[in-house]
Amino acid sequence: MSEYVTFLKVGTTALLLQMLEADFPIRDMSLENPIRAIRDISHDLDCKRQVRLANGREMSALDVQKEYLDRATKFSETYGLPPLLEKALGMWQHVLRGLEKDPLSLSRELDWVTKLTLIEQFRERHDLPLGHPRVALVDLAYHDVNTRRGLYYLLARRGRVDRIVTDEDIARAVQEAPQTTRARLRGEFIRAAKRKKRDFTVDWVHLKLNDQAQRTVLCKDPFRSHDQRVDKLIESL
Repeated sequence: MSEYVTFLKVGTTALLLQMLEADFPIRDMSLENPIRAIRDISHDLDCKRQVRLANGREMSALDVQKEYLDRATKFSETYGLPPLLEKALGMWQHVLRGLEKDPLSLSRELDWVTKLTLIEQFRERHDLPLGHPRVALVDLAYHDVNTRRGLYYLLARRGRVDRIVTDEDIARAVQEAPQTTRARLRGEFIRAAKRKKRDFTVDWVHLKLNDQAQRTVLCKDPFRSHDQRVDKLIESL
């Protein structure tokens, strides 16, 4: 639910991809058993549980993250980063410092800490055990995507979580696709097809008119925001 977490996940992934594309040296941190490691890490509220790497070493998830962060910081110092990735790098540093010092200090940023804090406050207020159905309901209600009743959105309205975008940004994004990717092509096609009241099908790569000809344009390049084939399809509506 956290905008902060979503930005951090996407930003750190984009940063690591840039490092790989630049052949920047990164140590092999492969896990011996990724599924088991993820389960063990998810149960570790102190962030100290050791997991085994494929090379036989044992490290905590925090130590693994710190290794990647160290390499990412050196990459930034060597090559520089665009503003959004620089922001993600700073957030990454902030979160790892918080996890190392006191995970519960990150209740404004990390979903699991936010929800744990909320649950513990609810339990204390109503003197309930962790397994009580009302506690389980709080767990579920935190993730309710209905902005009027979801507990995350209630916390956001009360200023108790950090946000990355505004409600105005979100409302605009619903109507205006990004203009530098193929999302622009999808948006233009959908807008035109709806205006002409035509039946159509759209997925990540296909723009299809559901008529007798079943005309379809395949858009494979995610960074191609202009395409004459799509222009002709729209003109034919």
